[in-house]
Amino acid sequence: MVGVIERRSAIELRAAGNSKTPQLAGYAAVFDAPSQDLGGFVEIVKPGAFDRTLRSNTADPLALVAHMPDRVLGRRSAGTLRLKEDAKGLAFEIDLPNTTAARDLLVSVERGDVKGASFAFVVPAGGDKWEVRGETVFRELHEVALHEISITASPAYQDTTVARRSFEIKFAPTPRLRSLRRFLETV
Repeated sequence: MVGVIERRSAIELRAAGNSKTPQLAGYAAVFDAPSQDLGGFVEIVKPGAFDRTLRSNTADPLALVAHMPDRVLGRRSAGTLRLKEDAKGLAFEIDLPNTTAARDLLVSVERGDVKGASFAFVVPAGGDKWEVRGETVFRELHEVALHEISITASPAYQDTTVARRSFEIKFAPTPRLRSLRRFLETV
């Protein structure tokens, strides 16, 4: 579905830098690694999915705490968020601000309480590919417009309302197919 912001998570995050300039680094997305079930489908981020955003002079992704827009950790245009695609995925480095939210987050990451990184995106027309393989529906992300990355203890994979809605629009059976399926299950 075009124009709907979706969120996904990866579990790779580490504290870096030093006490004067603390940083967080990790991967907000890992390429070719199937997700868990996202409410009826499995998703795979393909290499190059973030290329258009990363090459854009106008795209300005943020780094946030738990997808909360009032807890900004960094911004690409400010140079406090650095993003790049490498062979593994979408790598990031964030120079943390001297704020209560950032200091608290750093403590939680160092303790191991917060391990997750996530990203929010919109899929432009033609940016994804849906395919049924056996009993499983797969969605490959080939191009996304990246809005933000987020450091979070609650992986976005557990909150798939928007993603599920995209799936239902694409693959939900019609009322007639649902009726036929119920009939066949009773035979």
